[in-house]
Amino acid sequence: RAEIAEAFGFRSPNAAEDHLRALERKGFIEIMPGSSRGIRLLEASGIPVVGRVAAGSPILAEEHIEDYYEMSADLFHPRADYFLRVCGDSMIEAGIFDGDLLAVHRTPEAHNGEVVVARLDDEVTVKRFRRRGNKVRLLPENPDYEPIEVDLRTQELVIEGLGVGVLRNRGLS
Repeated sequence: RAEIAEAFGFRSPNAAEDHLRALERKGFIEIMPGSSRGIRLLEASGIPVVGRVAAGSPILAEEHIEDYYEMSADLFHPRADYFLRVCGDSMIEAGIFDGDLLAVHRTPEAHNGEVVVARLDDEVTVKRFRRRGNKVRLLPENPDYEPIEVDLRTQELVIEGLGVGVLRNRGLS
């Protein structure tokens, strides 16, 4: 524990122990009593929940995993690689609401009409994809919002994945 405390800048090994116990409670590690350096990483099961994504004005995507949901990724077609927590109301007419978990199939390609997770200038948003030549429109599904216009000759747009399903937020977080 002293090594962990030193590596992370904690003032005492007890602080490191508290963090290890929290990781154990969350199911990330197993602490093996009576064993020197007895910490084992556990395999993550389920579908990871990654960061938050704006469904309104884009926000910088968080890169950490918040949680895992125990369910088969094959319930979605194509297969879900992760969930993104949505904030905002720009996609409500597509049935994607603030706080929902959007199931995302990781792919760099999108076809017209698909709901995409797109990164523009290091910010991530959920919108409907429409491309014509070198122009892309990221379309909200709420009349209160304007489309995001992208000129691929001067701007970099990265498709992070396709929205393949939604888990409705019913007070779960």
